[in-house]
Amino acid sequence: MKRDVALSPLNHMSAIVQQFLPHDGRITTTIPFLSLLRSSHPTPVSRGVLKPSCCLILQGQKRVMVGTDTLDYGPGEYLVVTLDLAGAGHVVNATPDQPYLLLNMDLDPAELASIVLEAHLPVGTPAQAVRAAYIGRADGELLDAWYKLLRLLQSPPQEAAFLAVGLKREIIYRLLSGPHGRQLYQNIVLDQQDQGIGKAIAWLKANFDRSIKVEELAQATNMSVSSLHHRFKAVTAMGPMQYQKQLRLQQARALMLAGGIDAGTAAYQVGYESASQFSREYRRLFGAPPMQDIKALRSALPPA
Repeated sequence: MKRDVALSPLNHMSAIVQQFLPHDGRITTTIPFLSLLRSSHPTPVSRGVLKPSCCLILQGQKRVMVGTDTLDYGPGEYLVVTLDLAGAGHVVNATPDQPYLLLNMDLDPAELASIVLEAHLPVGTPAQAVRAAYIGRADGELLDAWYKLLRLLQSPPQEAAFLAVGLKREIIYRLLSGPHGRQLYQNIVLDQQDQGIGKAIAWLKANFDRSIKVEELAQATNMSVSSLHHRFKAVTAMGPMQYQKQLRLQQARALMLAGGIDAGTAAYQVGYESASQFSREYRRLFGAPPMQDIKALRSALPPA
């Protein structure tokens, strides 16, 4: 009985999403931090960098892979990502009659920290790094806040943008005060104390095309090599060099897809010295040699 009550707002929200998004795709909305996604069929695995966000599924199911972790979630469940993470994901359950529908809300670590301080939330003393991506189930209060936010799309744009700020803060508050609050805030606290992995991730993103050693990264982030390895894997479910490799390969894929360069040139531009090593690692990550993969991606794109 309780589950039926909890799912009722999902039906109302699904109707609003399909009103604004009648066809498959993703749209930004008049609310700057909110986007809507729809798919009427399962999708291939896509890879990229997951940004800090909270994603609530209204219909369908999705699978997200981050390092060694596999996260599955469905209606009434949400995925929270607190740091930039190299990952992959795909819709695993969707039909034309019951399409996959998702709400995506961007998160700002500074905003999270501000709400914790203003609301005097008892986050406790951070002891160790925790996963920067996790799944939770929305309770009635959280679903109600999401519903009120979504209903603002039916209001005039200026009104929606203004009122949405308070509702976003309510959603964040309920996430922070819920059962996963510590997991949401822990890494932000550690980063503020210069003990977190956010700085290491930012450094790798800025230097992904350089040949670096883990000792250099440890020095740049004021950690020992062993502490860096332990904390990085605890947060991202992969090692720092594996993270850099995924950034390189994803950037090379984007360069080739944009057109005008071959695999060897893309490999060189993202920091590879060996074309054969690049091709080997590319195939391992994306499941096909570079140009074969790019050809398949282009054939799947809608006509311009």
